[in-house]
Amino acid sequence: MFHGMHGRECGPRSGGRWQRGPFSVSWEMHGERHGPGRGRRMFDGGELRLVLLKLIADETRHGYELIRAIEDMTGGAYAPSPGVVYPTLALLDEMGLIAEQQSDDAKKRFAVTEDGRKHLEENAEQVAELMARLEAVGQHRERTDGAPIRRAMGNLRVALQNRLSKGEFSEETLHDVAALIDEVAQKIERLR
Repeated sequence: MFHGMHGRECGPRSGGRWQRGPFSVSWEMHGERHGPGRGRRMFDGGELRLVLLKLIADETRHGYELIRAIEDMTGGAYAPSPGVVYPTLALLDEMGLIAEQQSDDAKKRFAVTEDGRKHLEENAEQVAELMARLEAVGQHRERTDGAPIRRAMGNLRVALQNRLSKGEFSEETLHDVAALIDEVAQKIERLR
């Protein structure tokens, strides 16, 4: 057991996975949450490797494009961090599943190798499930996004904060505003 960044304990009682070549260390974070409303990670084990490999097989890409592609597929609900994507790309490169391509800009672009295509074929069922999972998250987000409601709630919050910060509400007005908000909340609960 050892202490990592910020004095966090890194060992069997903390959390994560590290793999480099034949060496692998795993641990679990108790109570860690990955994103709003989720109790588990989007991907476990080698799943992110397969997703990135599939996206690279579809189109030569660099790390940021991969992050954006996953974010787009999930409707913005999930985007892997660069701190996860770039080491995974390095591992895929070391495994010979992708190779760096010549590029006009400074970004490293990757293309799938023949071994990478074989690896995808061997894991075709799991790859299909992973891509379906991403698409399902995007569809769910689309159905439950409620962008107009979020905008209206933001407007209400800003209006209230502005008025409250100026001290423009009397005690009576504060109660009237609270009653209005309660009334709207009750009407929303009754909507079908």
